[in-house]
Amino acid sequence: MSDNPSLSVVVPCYNDALCLEELRRRVTAACNDVVGSDWELVLIDDGSRDESRDIIEGFVNEDPQIIGVILSRNHGHQLALTAGLSHARGARILILDSDLQDPPELLGQMMALMDEGHDVVYGQRKSRKGETTFKRTTSALFYRVLNKLTDTDIPLDTGDFRLMSRRALDVVMSMPEQHRFMRGMVSWIGFSQVPLRYDRDERFAGETHYTLGKMVSLTIDALTSFSIVPLRLATWLGLFVASLSIPLFIYVFGSLLFGIVVPGWASVLLVVVVLGSTQLIVVGIIGEYVGRMYMQSKGRPLFIVEELHRNPAELAEKPAPAAAKSG
Repeated sequence: MSDNPSLSVVVPCYNDALCLEELRRRVTAACNDVVGSDWELVLIDDGSRDESRDIIEGFVNEDPQIIGVILSRNHGHQLALTAGLSHARGARILILDSDLQDPPELLGQMMALMDEGHDVVYGQRKSRKGETTFKRTTSALFYRVLNKLTDTDIPLDTGDFRLMSRRALDVVMSMPEQHRFMRGMVSWIGFSQVPLRYDRDERFAGETHYTLGKMVSLTIDALTSFSIVPLRLATWLGLFVASLSIPLFIYVFGSLLFGIVVPGWASVLLVVVVLGSTQLIVVGIIGEYVGRMYMQSKGRPLFIVEELHRNPAELAEKPAPAAAKSG
């Protein structure tokens, strides 16, 4: 393998020990079939609590085409992916999840589409095996709502599974966002991007790490990274609530004018609750944006690499704590 291989496969891993052997076997077979030996596999351990780290280190000792990026703690999928991409040296870069729901065997078709002159070939799901109705429904709703609220056209029913050219990756990696939504960032850069429709498989082993809380967090990151519509909605919400106060003002003024005395504790309580909750919603929306500006202004590294394993003949490198700056 050359110093700059024709293909890098980047796979973030978190508690995926049960999947790694099969992942290695299938990725190796797919890459050898398409590009011969001119490829590398970058495996990122995102602070796993199982044997994932030991397995990755074992792979590196056995195969010089495998690179192990060991993060100092759990940074989350998007930052772990960013860490792996920063160490990918290939002319083309395939992003893959470790659970094998996205088949690495599609590499040949993706490479063929890129040979036609495209910079990004993204996987677009026709079906999703082994997922609950709730997961499929919320995922479909997420992409459709996101497209309505943002100016960036993010393809429906896609994940991070995609093949990118080096120039497309370099542009994405130059973007300094702390709260990263990679599929949105890739869509934002433009260039020629085409879908490859496929049927998504069941998870090979283990359980999904994308809990409802993580899905909500990703949704918030996506909305605040690519849209100011929530701020506009907060303004319209404030105007709507203010308009509701007009009939109330007429009622109070009329009661005083005609001497109607009504206890009115229920209506007062209702008004207080409505106005108070509206103010909290608006302040919360503004707070999300201000909080992200605050975190971005710190300029902390996006991730910290504890160890970088590149080849079995060398000891694991221990780079400086700051592996990548946010701006």
